[in-house]
Amino acid sequence: MECCPTEFNSNSEKETIDFGEYFASLLKQGSVIALSGGLGAGKTCFVKGIALALSIPEIITSPTYTIINEYKGILKGSPVLLCHIDAYRLAGDEDFNSTGAQEYFCGNNIVIIEWSERIPNSIPAGAITVSIEITGPQSRFFQIKDKQ
Repeated sequence: MECCPTEFNSNSEKETIDFGEYFASLLKQGSVIALSGGLGAGKTCFVKGIALALSIPEIITSPTYTIINEYKGILKGSPVLLCHIDAYRLAGDEDFNSTGAQEYFCGNNIVIIEWSERIPNSIPAGAITVSIEITGPQSRFFQIKDKQ
């Protein structure tokens, strides 16, 4: 990932959405983003910002019960499918594999996985990991790394 800060502090939901929007401008087709953080950390809020940047008109919600939501968007003038996956209810990597979600890692999709720490062996090399820590009632600390 080019020119992205490795750390970011957010002091509000709006700042988290704005950071997600900025972050999306650095993505390319085929990007996989592995999100981790506790309940209420702002993972879905961050995804909302990414969806805004991709001109996705739908309301973004966490796919906790559906496991996977798909949204059609535009990235740098080209169509892209945003695959929003929530691993919270999955029992682990084997459970993730049974969903068939690995198929989304192929091609030009952008894949975002909430609760990625629950399926560590399923996250592909080259994924971008984003850890979100709650630091106050409205504040969050983001750490961004490329998975080796």
